[in-house]
This record gives sequence, C-alpha cells and structure tokens, in this order.
Amino acid sequence: MEDNNRNLILATVLSFVVILIWYTVFAPDPPVEPTDQTPVAAQTTADGAQAPAAPAGTTTADLGEIAAPAGTTIGRIQISSPSLEGSISLAGGRIDDLLLKKYHETLDDASPDVRLLSPSSATADPSIDTTGSKPYYAVYGWTPGAGTDPALVPGPSTIWQIESGETLAPGQPVTLVWDNGAGQVFRRTFELDDNYLFTVSQSVQNNGDSAFSAAPYGIIARHGRPDTQNFFVLHEGAVGMHDGELLELKYKKIVDLDPVAREGRADVVEVNENGWIGFTDKYWMTTLAPAPGQAFTSVVKYADGADIYQTEARYPMQTVQPGGEVTTSGYLFAGAKVWEVIKGYEDTPGIDRFVDSIDWGWFYFLTKPIFQLLHWLHGFIGNMGWSIIALTFILKLLVFPLARKSYISMAKMKELQPQMEAIKERTGDDRMKYQKEVMELYKTQKVNPAAGCLPVLLQIPIFFSLYKVIFVTIELRHAPWVGWIRDLSAPDPSSLMNLFGLLPFAPPAQGTMLHSLSLPALAIALGISMWLQQRLNPTPSDPAQKMIFAWMPWIFMFMLGGFASGLVLYWITNNTITIIQQYTIMSMHGHRPDLFGNILASIPGKKPRSATRDKGK
Repeated sequence: MEDNNRNLILATVLSFVVILIWYTVFAPDPPVEPTDQTPVAAQTTADGAQAPAAPAGTTTADLGEIAAPAGTTIGRIQISSPSLEGSISLAGGRIDDLLLKKYHETLDDASPDVRLLSPSSATADPSIDTTGSKPYYAVYGWTPGAGTDPALVPGPSTIWQIESGETLAPGQPVTLVWDNGAGQVFRRTFELDDNYLFTVSQSVQNNGDSAFSAAPYGIIARHGRPDTQNFFVLHEGAVGMHDGELLELKYKKIVDLDPVAREGRADVVEVNENGWIGFTDKYWMTTLAPAPGQAFTSVVKYADGADIYQTEARYPMQTVQPGGEVTTSGYLFAGAKVWEVIKGYEDTPGIDRFVDSIDWGWFYFLTKPIFQLLHWLHGFIGNMGWSIIALTFILKLLVFPLARKSYISMAKMKELQPQMEAIKERTGDDRMKYQKEVMELYKTQKVNPAAGCLPVLLQIPIFFSLYKVIFVTIELRHAPWVGWIRDLSAPDPSSLMNLFGLLPFAPPAQGTMLHSLSLPALAIALGISMWLQQRLNPTPSDPAQKMIFAWMPWIFMFMLGGFASGLVLYWITNNTITIIQQYTIMSMHGHRPDLFGNILASIPGKKPRSATRDKGK
C-alpha cells in the first residue's frame, strides 16, 4: 500500500501547507497609525470634514462654523424603527447617531447595542453615550455653481428647521427646510424602512428673479482610522461599485492615494449609470447609493491634517429657473450586512450588485453558493451548527464520485501488490525501470494512482470558501450550536487546562495562541478524527513517513484550536464522513481496512499489520 500511504501523506502535507500559509501570510497586520499629511485648501467644517470644493473664484469661509442662535441649542430628530435607534442633528441635517437594535456588542444580551454612527464634538449631545467610539456620520449639502455665493447654499454646518414630522420611522418621513434669505428655499426629506435603508431627497425651490445653480452631494465622514480586524483576507475600508466594477480600498491605501489638484488625497471616478460608495467594516456598512440610472461622481479621500476619511457622492450641477424647483433623491444604507436584506435592496430599489459589498474572497464563485446553501439549511433546520454539519454532508455528496473513484483505485492497487512486488524483485535497484513497468501495469489494469489526490485538492478551495463564509458573514456572528458553543464564528471557549470548566479558574482568552495551545474540546476531537483517518492504512515502515503520521494529527490539533469553532466542526464532520466512505467502499470491493489492527500496530513495539483484510481470507 505504498501509493496509498503516499496519497495520505500528500493529503496531510497539503493540509499542513494550508494552515502554515494561514498563519504566516494571513496573520493579522499590526495596527498602522495614519501618516501626518500637509493640510490642503478645502471647504472645511468646524469638525474637520471637507465638503466638495466650490468652483474657482468663490469663497468658502462661511462653511467653517456650526453655531445656533444665542440662548438656544442645536435640536435633534429621533430615529426609531425595528432595526435602528438614534437621531439626526439639525446642524447640517446629518445622520450622526445610530444604534443597531438587533445586535449586541457581546454575547451577553444585557450588553449595549452596537453603535454604528457617532457625532463629532461639533454636534455632540450629552444625552448620547458615544463611549469608545469615534465620530462617524453622513452629511448632505449643496456645492454652489459658478457665480453663486457659497453662503447661499446649505452645507455641513447649516442649521436646519423642522418643516414636517417629529420622529423618523417607517411610514413617517421627516422634512427639514432652510431659507437662504435670497429667494431660494432648500428642503431635505428623510424616509426610513424597517431595516437599514434611508431615502434622502434634496430639493431647491427658486423664488428669486434669476437662475440659480448648485449641485447636491452626500458625504460619509469617518474621524480617525477605525479599529479593524487587520486580516489580509478581510476587506475593511472604502467599498463601492462603479458601473459594474467593484472598488475596495483599505484605510492605509486611502492615506497613500496620490494627491490630486484641489482634491487632497483622493480617488475620483465618474459613474455613468449605476453605483454606490461608502465604508465597510467586518459586519457593518454605511453606503451612499444614488438612484439607479443616476450619474454621479464617486470620491474616496483622506482629509490631510484633520485625519478624516471620506466617501462622497456628488451629483451633477442643477440650474433652477425663477419659479422652478428641482429634486434629487438617493439612498443611504447604514446597518448590518445581512445577506437577505442586502439582496433585497439589490432587487428593490435596484442597487447594482449590492451583495458584493460582502467580502466573498478569491473563491467567490464557491463562497456565494456555499453561503446560500448554508443560509437555506439554517432556515430549514434553525441551528447554524447542525446546518454546517448538514452542509458538510451535501458537499461530500457532491464530490462523492471523485471519492468513490479514489477508494476503488486504492482497492485495485491492493490487488496489484503481488505483481508490483514481482516487478520490484525483477528490476532490483533500477528505479527508472521499476517506475516504467509499474506505470505500464497501471495503464493495463486501468488504475490511476493520482485518483486519491483529487478529493484532497478539491477540499482546499472548499476549505477557504467555508472559512470566508464563517468569518465574514454576520449570520454566523454569535450563532450558537450546542452547550458551550455559543458563537460559531469564534474559537471554542473550552479548555483542557481547567478540565473544560470543572476547575475553578478561567481558561486563556479566546483568539490567543495560549488558548489554542490549551486544547479546546473541538480541537481534541479534530486531532482524534485525523488520527483515526490515518489508521485506515497501516503505519508505514519508512521512519520518515512514520514520524509524519505520528505527529501530524496532534500538530493540527494545537494549530486549529484558535480557528472559528464552526470551521473546526466542519473539519471534524468531513473527517468522520471520509472514514465511513473509505471503509465502506473499500470493503465493498473486497478490501476492508483493518482499522483496529492498524491502531494496535501504531502502538510502540507492535509490528505493522496488513492495510486491509481481504474477503475470504
């Protein structure tokens, strides 16, 4: 069974390479502090955000202050929906206070809701608890046209008045109004659905005697670099779609953008028909999405000196004749990247390829269908852990034809062992002649010695794809399985060091190397399943191969202890199914693996037994 052992060693080595690459190439990067930059001229609000630059020849001084009339405070409009809670500041009409009501910061249901958006110091409100968060908000405004005084258009600093509505809720829009005193009246209407989509309409009514020109825009501003996962395989930063082309820029890349005239450090793209732009975290996202078919200018920039990251959607210049009115509408997504919700927005109102805001990775052609299948199974079963187990069975069923050929080939190679031994005796030390005659024997008997490698090679992209699904999709966040496994996206919290909770002290913190070495329960089960899989074939006589067989399961057991428990659960299930398949198929072809005998032979001092027990012998 030399070739069988060779295939198993290849499978083990390939798996080891996968893990080694993961720990060396995909390890978290150390946090990078933003580089200090030389300040540039721009329209800057009191909190440092930069509005789109006005045309040459205009002044922007009036955009620099946020101030309310003496003796008054800047008001707020409450936001309330089944999914969101927060408020809109009348300073700039900005959405800068947003909590995700369906998600807690930790597994404890009493922990605070996840905060997505936070106000800056310029619009801070003592009633808003922003502990531990950095300013992050969406703000809208108008850029003055050529010859238009910038003071006549509302910007990030404008104090708006409430025209209609009291609380922004589904079916309850709110409209703000601002009169520039020169004949133009600006309105901004906010609408909200049950999930995470705001509809924002901006209009200008020209009651003056001459034409009025201005261009609406939307800005998402993020003060300072946010705390990120810093994983190579996870995108966090600017994300967008430009006429079917996906844009992904990490925060370091945004800082490193080449300076562009009057734009600071910016990436500027003219979008002809369909697109969106914003910031994405691992599970959350804030995105500006103009109406489908609407041309706009997409901008990603870094405000030098102020340390502010911005994405912008700039609409074309509008010229309003006396007595006329123009309105521009768009969308703001601010919430959790729930696949079903985002897919719904892709269908209605038609935000182009919105599901690509989820980081599907290099093997997206596998990751997407794997997730959709897992999502469907979860809807049917109701538990993500059992759904992962069911998914593993389905994936093994799909690759079963290859596995069957592999195990049948292994059984046939067992039948050829006497002839191979005869060739070895006949050719002696002539390895080339031996290999030539063995290959001719394989060809005559229609045996493919590489058949055992195919299922292993196919498992590698499936492994990476499933890792992405478990790691990046919010549906796995805080998803329980059984007992102590309360979060399948996190490592198994148990530990042999405290006898799985029987001893009165806490195990090492999850995600640390010490926790991985402390042997969680799932990691131990993985090591045992790999060891049993090896025992389907006899312990090789070659000392080097024997050493690899002896150590590899336990090396994997320690290394994978820090992986997401959902992924370890998949691997355990996969190994278990493989053991059953190989044992059954080889038995059906007359060569039942001597599993118990091989286990005894692996004990020091015991002699190796035959790989199989042939029927009738």
